[in-house]
Amino acid sequence: MLRQFCVYLWAVLIVSAGCTATDNTLEGENAKVFRYNQAEGLSSLDPAFARNQANVWAITNLYSGLFELSSDMYPVPNIAESWDVSEDGVTYTFTLKKGIYFHDSEAFSGGKGREVTAKDFEYSFKRLLDPATASTGAWIFNDKVKLNERGDGFAENWVEATGPHTLVIRLEKPFGPFLEILTMPYTFVVPGEAVEKWGKDFRKHPVGTGPFQFKTWDEGNSLIMVKNKNYWKKDENGKQLPYLDAIVVSFIQDRNQELLTFQQGKLDFMSGIQANSIDLILDKSGVVKEDLKGKFVVQKVPYLNTEYIGFQMDPKIHENPKHPVLNKSFRKAMNYAINRKELVNYVFNNLGTPGVGGIIPPAIKYFKENGVVGYDYDTKKAEELLKEAGFPGGKGLPTLKLFTTIQSKPMVEYLQKQWSAVGIPVEIEINQTPTHQELVDNSKVTFFRGSWLGDYPDAENYLAMFYSKYYSPAGPNKTHFASTAFDKLYEKARYESEGFNRLDLYREMDKIIVEEAPVIVLFYDEVVRLTQNYVTGLEPNPMNILSLEKANFMEGGVIQE
Repeated sequence: MLRQFCVYLWAVLIVSAGCTATDNTLEGENAKVFRYNQAEGLSSLDPAFARNQANVWAITNLYSGLFELSSDMYPVPNIAESWDVSEDGVTYTFTLKKGIYFHDSEAFSGGKGREVTAKDFEYSFKRLLDPATASTGAWIFNDKVKLNERGDGFAENWVEATGPHTLVIRLEKPFGPFLEILTMPYTFVVPGEAVEKWGKDFRKHPVGTGPFQFKTWDEGNSLIMVKNKNYWKKDENGKQLPYLDAIVVSFIQDRNQELLTFQQGKLDFMSGIQANSIDLILDKSGVVKEDLKGKFVVQKVPYLNTEYIGFQMDPKIHENPKHPVLNKSFRKAMNYAINRKELVNYVFNNLGTPGVGGIIPPAIKYFKENGVVGYDYDTKKAEELLKEAGFPGGKGLPTLKLFTTIQSKPMVEYLQKQWSAVGIPVEIEINQTPTHQELVDNSKVTFFRGSWLGDYPDAENYLAMFYSKYYSPAGPNKTHFASTAFDKLYEKARYESEGFNRLDLYREMDKIIVEEAPVIVLFYDEVVRLTQNYVTGLEPNPMNILSLEKANFMEGGVIQE
């Protein structure tokens, strides 16, 4: 039967959370409660551990930082009122907005949230680098901020509150995308009182400044966040944000069950469709199936994720110094042997963009129009390059073992057939995701499936995968690619250049990656977002961030019970 969705949602909240009409001033049957599912487990509500989607989505709605990303993925001020960068590019001075308060919490005197000051940011940033915190986000500052005179540690004043609302950050060398770094949830501000009160349990007692504040977390079952009535932001008409009264998060691990729950109207939003479920939503051309049109909103959104096949380029790791993957002509042949357009269409129902460019995805705006030319599908070139590499028709080639995970099985089986057609024998080995990551990170495999989801929307994040000083496991260079020319461009772009000059240097680096072929770029990902028809104000973005600050429900909306 059909019922007004507000009544139903309020009933759900009462049952699942034990709330009353006066609890957190949620207003009876007209409360607006947004429901989404998180199939990936939530491990922490502490910004210092904002390492995966589950954590990031919740933390984004509970906390805020100096900057945030605009809809077109540029850093814009959030808690920062203004900022200044020194001429040498190493000193950043931020002026904070006044009148922004932490959520009410028993961590504070009298339970009332206090005003955020520059000291709070100094504390939060130093906490990230404190070994006792063991933050997964320490890397965002580790190789950037000012060192002490001995060079064996960080300068005491690398971050410093020079006034109640003035914060100074000092870098060792200029870093072009530093403001993008400051949009990451790792940098969101936390109060020292709450961290000290709960210690390691701060992970489940979050106190932030965001549009929603923490209510309850029954781990593995539900998370409830309620409206922050002291939130400082207003919409363009002067109405206080957020519009929603609460958020209820469920943790259904089965993605097919999650999709069914959404289709039953018991979720307002979901993101990401498993490969074996794409056929339920999209036809082979990537269009929403006819019988689903109008039932809910389906959006295909460019995603800052590049899917690739990687080669281990370090000769010291190979027993055979003449292993085929060390031969550039052979790597190019493998690139030309793949029909990327057919791959995206056949395996993924046209969800994604064929990887006919470099490693930098076109979701980064500049590279949508200015990306480099990669490899098209050309079996004749593949055969010529195989011959040039000393393996005519594949003669003399050992069987290559491609390491992957179960989720990628349909894709790599398609690739296996493509390579076989030009004489390249490939065997597939499937491992669980943690095992696969450990094998790749520790250079225990020479041929592997990989992907890179941008931590922040700057091309530098993708090119860092090939900087010779960032060899895995300590860094992101899993192929152990090394090029003096690439390194010089990387350092110049990172430390010396700004604006379009920096983007042009990025493009030159991407050209080197295409030419040297340490990876086979397969496709640039897209994410499918499903939203009920009555939801408004939920804008998609290439980072797939779920910010519910401006989400709302249309009047008169209904759901199917």
